[in-house]
Amino acid sequence: MKRKKADSDFEHLTLLGSGRAAKPVRKLETFPNRAARDYTVTLSTDEFTCVCPMTGQPDFAKIQIQYGPDKKIVESKSLKLYFWSFRNEGVFHEHVTNLILDDLVEALSPRWCKVTAEFAVRGGIAITVEAEYRRGAKRAGK
Repeated sequence: MKRKKADSDFEHLTLLGSGRAAKPVRKLETFPNRAARDYTVTLSTDEFTCVCPMTGQPDFAKIQIQYGPDKKIVESKSLKLYFWSFRNEGVFHEHVTNLILDDLVEALSPRWCKVTAEFAVRGGIAITVEAEYRRGAKRAGK
């Protein structure tokens, strides 16, 4: 089945193919989901970095995002620049994982979303944080 390219899907994307030098930015851009069925999008990187808020030492992580789109899909270059914006930020692993999830949910309003952050071993301890959102589910402490 051949579909016509909808130029209006791309009009508001300011980061993709802009021709200017890329810079870190805390902005997630989206485009319309054209599929009515349930499906899963998985995005991953092993290049995520932030810094320890106590020592200033770098922390490295593999981040995996899985979500069930509703009306919007995240544009991958904006996600890359979004991740880059954490490079010099001092933040605990648990907080950054939940912040990423919150920002994705705000941008996408997905049916569900899960962020898994697998941080490299430091001080002999590996930390993996999983945060999940399901539409209609209550958040802990709310």
